Amino acid sequence: MNKQIQLQDLGLKDYKETWEYQEELFQSVLDTKIKNRREDTELPTQNHFLFVEHPHVYTLGKSGDISNLLISEERLAQINATYYKINRGGDITYHGPGQIVGYPILDLENFFTDIHKYLRFLEEMVILTLAEYGLKAARSEGETGVWLDVGTPFARKICALGVRASRWVTMHGFALNVNADLGYFDNMIPCGIKGKAVASLNVELGKEVVDLEEVKGKLLKHFTALFEAEMIKK
Repeated sequence: MNKQIQLQDLGLKDYKETWEYQEELFQSVLDTKIKNRREDTELPTQNHFLFVEHPHVYTLGKSGDISNLLISEERLAQINATYYKINRGGDITYHGPGQIVGYPILDLENFFTDIHKYLRFLEEMVILTLAEYGLKAARSEGETGVWLDVGTPFARKICALGVRASRWVTMHGFALNVNADLGYFDNMIPCGIKGKAVASLNVELGKEVVDLEEVKGKLLKHFTALFEAEMIKK
């Protein structure tokens, strides 16, 4: 059982390039597991955690509805945004500068074999991080992700989640709005949920900019505690 996780910060990187890199890491972990079962070996499987910011992009999950993207291809080009249909769960999501995106590529057999628990731990990591900034965040029943003012007319989503898993290996992950341009969310129905607003940490704190590296550090602190893992910077 390997609880070490290789940490990489990719900086600002194209969505498609990052997706392809994720797939490479994901397949490498799967190949090790397949080899172990076929040859009755016990080679350790690797775990990875990628931090990244993306240029403006809209992604649609495999069960998503394209009608939740409210603009045309021509308009996408005008606002310097791209669009991809991808293989995670969930509906439509926006990524862009000022948003911390995290992609844990884990063999959950190194930790626990429970996808529901995995998603709840990702949410808890964000909830605990936001608490350090004085924000009371919570889950919204029946809606994956992290929200503010749940159960009120002012409910707004600050972190989206969408994952894929095969043979207990995960990919895709979470997107936390820190210094996000919320205007880009007007071009879609976030996660296919009508009538719900979105939030960004800097707006909630009344700041122009929040230190992204500081937020990443807090996320990692809570992630490693929840998963009882060790981060190794690559």
